[in-house]
Amino acid sequence: MSSPIEPLLLVIAYLVFVYMGPKWMDSRKPMKLQNVLVFYNFFMVALSAYTVHEMLLGGWLTSYSLSCDQEVDYSTSPTAIRMASATWLFFIAKYIELFDTVFFILRKKQSQVTFLHVFHHGCLPVFWWWGVKAVPGGFGTFHALVNCCVHVVMYLYYGIAALGPDYQKYIWWKKYVTKFQLAQFFIVTVHNSQFLFRTCAYPWKYVAFIQGFTTLIAILFLNFYVQAYRKPKYLQIKSQRISNGVLSNGHEVIGHSNKYSNGAAVNGSIVANGYCRSELKRRPLYS
Repeated sequence: MSSPIEPLLLVIAYLVFVYMGPKWMDSRKPMKLQNVLVFYNFFMVALSAYTVHEMLLGGWLTSYSLSCDQEVDYSTSPTAIRMASATWLFFIAKYIELFDTVFFILRKKQSQVTFLHVFHHGCLPVFWWWGVKAVPGGFGTFHALVNCCVHVVMYLYYGIAALGPDYQKYIWWKKYVTKFQLAQFFIVTVHNSQFLFRTCAYPWKYVAFIQGFTTLIAILFLNFYVQAYRKPKYLQIKSQRISNGVLSNGHEVIGHSNKYSNGAAVNGSIVANGYCRSELKRRPLYS
């Protein structure tokens, strides 16, 4: 891709599908894509792990330092080529990851297609075209390395989950995935903060852009995390007061209750919009 036109056109096509896809699926049944999802997620694990491997051997485990004086090596040395190739792989992965959204829409999981999800997936292909063209290495690739590590864990979780209910016991660690995703923002911010205290050899404008986008995504991510993980807890607390249809004050629950949104208290669990809030399985967020 020699110009930004191709990335922009692909992102526009992606956004058109995000808008039109749900309308097209409206009269259709959700597609069963279990085998596709298993292959896709484990492929992304392998791709992310390989990119981590190449970035480590291309600099971060050999000649690179964490200092902001780590400039881009524009030479044709083997390590410079290796790092540039790794950043190119990371760039290509941003296009493959657009299928995250495609699969959500085809499976009619529209609740997963949030503003955060679409904004994040839609911006990165264009931004990383610029990154690969201008700075294919050096200090600025640290955040890509961290992100790839997160994606190894995240796609591994989704890959195992896609195998079916019999494999759920192997993903007991799912509650840590989102925390790992959140931790990456902190790690990248600490690394970038060197530019506030010293003069660095690496171009500051690229770090400013990386940190600006990281901060924006972190804010959106934290807001989504609070909405999805923290606020519903009050329903869980209420559900503990209800046991087998009997409230703690001794009044029996019969039928529906106007105290809850489109639901009722059933067997000690508050039901909202057809789902038992106390039994909802939280999913890691995409990043």
